[in-house]
Amino acid sequence: MLSWWVEIIGWIGAALIVLSYGLLTLKRLQTDSVAYRWMNLLGAMGLIVNGAWNEAFPSVFLNIIWLGIAGYALLQRRIARARRVP
Repeated sequence: MLSWWVEIIGWIGAALIVLSYGLLTLKRLQTDSVAYRWMNLLGAMGLIVNGAWNEAFPSVFLNIIWLGIAGYALLQRRIARARRVP
């Protein structure tokens, strides 16, 4: 039963990353939008879970980097926003 959930989490992660890229290509999202960054971060998390479960370590490595990039971008946005508020 757990493997079923891991597969669902992986598919949701893949869908989020593909959807974010598609929406970016269609100009429905901007690269600096919170939605784009969260979709990539959550998508990477889903693919990390699935890749680790299936021992697909190159995929896990790639998605850890993807997660780090998205997390860094969200953190930078939060820091910039905090500096603007008195």
